[in-house]
Amino acid sequence: MFETMTRTETLAGKPPVTFEPGTVADSYAVFMVFERAYADLTHRLGINETTNAADPEALARMWAARRPMYEHLAVTADQFWLAKRGDETVGFSRSIVRDDLRLLTEFFVLPGEQSAGLGRELLARALPPKRDERRWLLATGDLRAQATYLKNGLYPNFPVYYFWRQPRPLPPLESDLVIKTATASAETVRAMGDIDAQLLSHRRDVDHRWLLSDRQGFLYLRAGEPVGYGYGGPRTGPFALVDESDFAAVLAHAESHAAHLGRSHFGLEVPMANHHAVDYLLRSGFRIDEFIAYFMSNGPIGRFSNYIMTSPPFIL
Repeated sequence: MFETMTRTETLAGKPPVTFEPGTVADSYAVFMVFERAYADLTHRLGINETTNAADPEALARMWAARRPMYEHLAVTADQFWLAKRGDETVGFSRSIVRDDLRLLTEFFVLPGEQSAGLGRELLARALPPKRDERRWLLATGDLRAQATYLKNGLYPNFPVYYFWRQPRPLPPLESDLVIKTATASAETVRAMGDIDAQLLSHRRDVDHRWLLSDRQGFLYLRAGEPVGYGYGGPRTGPFALVDESDFAAVLAHAESHAAHLGRSHFGLEVPMANHHAVDYLLRSGFRIDEFIAYFMSNGPIGRFSNYIMTSPPFIL
């Protein structure tokens, strides 16, 4: 078990760094670290994207939308660590465990504090030594970070693209699927967990219970049996389908749902292993965002050809 630790180094006369366990009360502080680090990353990668960090009103809207997710991750985390210089949080790392899978949900350090050893310490705490543990993460294109992951035995499997457009109401595509609005019942969570176990090789019922409170869930039935699930509303995903050829019908329904809600934006975090979804979205005129992420793992990953990730992709 890691304990709170103080480093002896100082930076330009600043206080030394401490590493402390995070709690749900630290959610806003780590949200701000993410926003500032993300703005710096997109600038360094040459991505022409407007971020929230310099716009107080946009930042407040984003915090209101993402606060439930940050608090869910804090409450269900296995490891959650802060790097603090004095009273300021300058970096953090967090991982969750679902069955035999450890997912690194976040790992960010403020500009000006990077390449000083803080990241190495934070990552060691979020990924403690453990044999025979599956490990996943979604990495940015920052080569320094990717090199660190590679040194920890995590290798890229495929990129993840973000597809988006203003949603349109669409007629249902021909399909024998029955689409049922999901309620947060034990039966629904169990059915979704069974599909996860089949496609991803682990259950995450605790995440489905939260997702069903954050967005609208759907169960997809064939001959009365659940063969997939998906989430729509203000935020989308994940989507998991036993038969990947069902993605066209499911995504047309999800886009129509967003349009009927009056949403101005419909976006999806799509693994490039999911060719059925990619082909449908490109045929339908969706745009691809400049920012590309990379799914990395230390071993078997399941059937991502049958899957679309949670947006934003902290839970995958």
